[in-house]
Amino acid sequence: MRLTTKGRYAVTAMLDLALHETQGPITLADISQRQGVSISYLEQLFAKLRRCRLVESVRGPGGGYRLAGGPSAISVAQIVEAVNDSMDATRCLGRGDCQQGEVCLTHHLWSDLSRRLHDFLSDISLADLVSREDIQRVRIRQDQSGCASSSAQTVSTLERII
Repeated sequence: MRLTTKGRYAVTAMLDLALHETQGPITLADISQRQGVSISYLEQLFAKLRRCRLVESVRGPGGGYRLAGGPSAISVAQIVEAVNDSMDATRCLGRGDCQQGEVCLTHHLWSDLSRRLHDFLSDISLADLVSREDIQRVRIRQDQSGCASSSAQTVSTLERII
């Protein structure tokens, strides 16, 4: 089980949207600058997030993206799943055919871990993250500096939470 860069950056980008939602639609260029993620990578992620109805695009001048629902309605698990990141800790991807077509000795252990991880991330909404003081400090620093290098600390903060 591994949360990939795709899942990590999707959560980071969605959190960025939630943190700046009062400013209206947010451009991928703004997210890219604050989080140090390429615009082309964000475009790929946002296409998936849009298909799963987690974000809405706004066209025209002043356009960009906004959350499709309120931050309290979107969980970290929904974001990770939207970009097709697996939270399955089993080698067999949950099929139960890990050892020559049969369940292996530790299948149920890893399956239980996968369920707990999913439940844990399902219980964390973007609103929960936005309300955290440590995340607000990072947001303030990023907004003041406009520096992409601060993305490493944002990802590091998210890793501690997750």
